[in-house]
Amino acid sequence: MFSALSGLVTRGSRPWVVLGLWVVAAAAVIWSAPGLSSTSDESEFLPSHYESIKAATLQQEAFPQATTPGAILVFDRPDGSALTAADTSKIASIVDELNPTLDRDVFTPGAAQPVAENGRIRIAVLGLGPDTTGYDTRSADAVKDVRSELKKLVAGTDLRVGVTGTTAQNLDSTEASEKTMAIVGIATIVLIVLLLAVIFRSVIICLMPIVVVTLVSSVATGLIGFANEAFDLKADSSLQVILVVVLYGIGTDYILFLLFRYRERLREGEAPREAVGHALERAGEAIASAGGAVIVSFMALVLSSLSIFRSIGPALAIAVAVTLVAALTLVPAVMVLLGRALFWPSKAWRNEPRGSRYAALGRSIEKRPAVFAGASGLLLAVLASFAIGFNPSFDFNSSLPQGVESTDALQRLQESLPAGATDPSTILLTGGTELDSAELSTFATAISGVDGVVAVGKPALSTDGRTALLTAVLSSDPGSDEAIELVKGPLRDTAHEAAPSGTTALVGGTTSVFADLHSAMNRDYSVVFPVAAGLIMVILALLLRSLVAPWYLMVSVGLGFGATLGATVIAFQHVLGENGLIFMLPIYIYLFVVALGTDYNILMVARLREESRSGREPRAAAAHAVRHAGPTVAAAGVILAGTFASLMLGGNALIESMGFALSFGIVVAAFVMATIFTPALTALIGHAAWWPGRADRGREEHHTGG
Repeated sequence: MFSALSGLVTRGSRPWVVLGLWVVAAAAVIWSAPGLSSTSDESEFLPSHYESIKAATLQQEAFPQATTPGAILVFDRPDGSALTAADTSKIASIVDELNPTLDRDVFTPGAAQPVAENGRIRIAVLGLGPDTTGYDTRSADAVKDVRSELKKLVAGTDLRVGVTGTTAQNLDSTEASEKTMAIVGIATIVLIVLLLAVIFRSVIICLMPIVVVTLVSSVATGLIGFANEAFDLKADSSLQVILVVVLYGIGTDYILFLLFRYRERLREGEAPREAVGHALERAGEAIASAGGAVIVSFMALVLSSLSIFRSIGPALAIAVAVTLVAALTLVPAVMVLLGRALFWPSKAWRNEPRGSRYAALGRSIEKRPAVFAGASGLLLAVLASFAIGFNPSFDFNSSLPQGVESTDALQRLQESLPAGATDPSTILLTGGTELDSAELSTFATAISGVDGVVAVGKPALSTDGRTALLTAVLSSDPGSDEAIELVKGPLRDTAHEAAPSGTTALVGGTTSVFADLHSAMNRDYSVVFPVAAGLIMVILALLLRSLVAPWYLMVSVGLGFGATLGATVIAFQHVLGENGLIFMLPIYIYLFVVALGTDYNILMVARLREESRSGREPRAAAAHAVRHAGPTVAAAGVILAGTFASLMLGGNALIESMGFALSFGIVVAAFVMATIFTPALTALIGHAAWWPGRADRGREEHHTGG
């Protein structure tokens, strides 16, 4: 198959045809594709059977006129002193002047609320319009207008004002994400260029991944936009940052896999066109299998109950598929067209590297495979043992950008008001007949008696009298772990138990959404992980024609996953003293460490099989595989780990912990799993690793460099 593909891409004038088709396809997709939109509204990611979504649906039906807090205006004095009577009067006047300027499709008018007990804060709440979620572009523009108008209204007074709340936080997070994407993109490109310069000393090779991935990114982003529009998928707002890292990371990896093979064949005296064909034929199967493993891992996320992962899975799968096709067609075509000029201006490609470190490592593994397999396996197992201490955190406020207006205003507000006042929980009580006022009063009293609830609002009745809406202010921040535990435990339990006979109580609000996200994630872990592991094993079995090797390769990947999570727990929970790590982290480790880390295992085991087919015994095959594939895996691993490490420049806890975990996981996958554990274990198992097939007994020509 790959021999035929090699001929199709490299012969005659076909490289020009391939290049032309890619340019035309990219232009067509870029011109016609819809924009890649995203959302930060966590409730949009949950299925309808969860309590928080049921509550939101009921509230919309029974109280269509009710408003959800959209923006909170926080007034105080810059010196932190108590507000004067003149200040409070001026605040009310400012709010009255602001109301006529509001975009009524986004915000409903607000009114200044009573001054906080400590006398330092007075707030006003603008409600969300009935046809907006607060997460769209128009809402962001409305927040900018509010801030601009308030700046003019407080000018010349002794007051300062900050805008926080759902819409303002989303605006600031989006703008911070754009800055993060720019930082990550620049850091990724600089890193790739520098590392390729060190490895190849070639200007063209340094630029080739940038040009190729930019073209691939345009096509992939357009196709993702088509898919989101066709299937009504909602992408998380972090998707574009992740896409940058994934496309540059794996795109450069696959280019490296080909370049190292190409350089090998040139050194053996082959002409550039034949060398490219041989590189594609030999490395193509490993690249296709590695890409296939990544794609099915991402596509397994369609089984998730959360639309955030049902969206991000296909999106990343599309991106990897486009990158894979480019690696097998566009990249070889460009290599043929450039020939030896690809390495300009360096002549170092002609010199056979001694590869002393990897040659020595290979010889050591050949002599003592049990020692290397046991030591590397033990290291991974020890790190993995710390994963048991993983404490999932749902404190989304910790991931908000620091130093921006919404975060500063929120902090000032929480110093003077109960933390839960920023976003009260809602409790709805509904029945088939009109609610009894006495029973409703008893129900409200029960809710107010829950430890952690500091205030319960007066119940509001729907027009038919069958549904009541209560608001409960919690003592903890709505996104904190304490608030989530309170809602999913005592508050829900009390509401359900206190509901009068014939009625149903539902707890809604942002905190309730987070509580349901927790349950949904636990369900997804038990479904997505096993399915993905099974699919990867099928791909490995087909590639290796073996029923033994896939098992220990998946054990290797599993140890890598556990070691990565354990190391992140050590770094952030034990060393830095964080209370927990963002609850989505295991999924992201699965997405990138398990899926992408499998690439290196596949590349190494494919080389192991090739060396065995050339007539070498298992231990000698392992030594030669490490010598020849080790530098490729190392270079690819350093680049991919570096691209993920750039996420640590993101400026918030979520992105920083994810950047650390993913970069560490790739280092483990490249330098421990693929380079030591897998070849050592394969050497130790011997010919039995390829049972029941005879994948290691082929009659290929024996050569030292192939």
